[in-house]
Amino acid sequence: MAKKQTAGHGAGHKVVALNRKARHLYQIDDTFEAGLVLTGTEVKSLRQGRASIAEAFAGPIGTELWLSGMHIPPYEQGNVHNVEPARRRKLLLHRREIDKLLGAATRKGYTIVPMAVYFKAGKAKIELGLGRGKNLYDKRQDLKQKDQKRDMDRALKGDE
Repeated sequence: MAKKQTAGHGAGHKVVALNRKARHLYQIDDTFEAGLVLTGTEVKSLRQGRASIAEAFAGPIGTELWLSGMHIPPYEQGNVHNVEPARRRKLLLHRREIDKLLGAATRKGYTIVPMAVYFKAGKAKIELGLGRGKNLYDKRQDLKQKDQKRDMDRALKGDE
């Protein structure tokens, strides 16, 4: 099976799920890598490349950080040990990282957004982004810049 890679993830990282709309909807200020607490059948389902983080978000419960809304479908060859597909999952971070994320998330307008789920050295990891929601005019400005860059690349490619 070919390994999917993105610019942010180096060789040996198999990307399972991406949140493509995250950078469109949020201005990402900082990113963190966290481990996921999963069951065996969830890991097998992830290895098949089956997961969705489009509606997922992270938030505090007590002094811990939990991921809600991530959908991992049941493993097809699983048995009674399959768990609910959209259950909450604990995130594994160092205490200072949790404190930094929770401190920033309590500020007005900040949220913790899952960016990507991938395997690193055989372990399931999730990339979390700390971001603020963009306004409509910010989104329009980003699209305008993207179109201008694409036009410039086309013009340069045509000259060569």
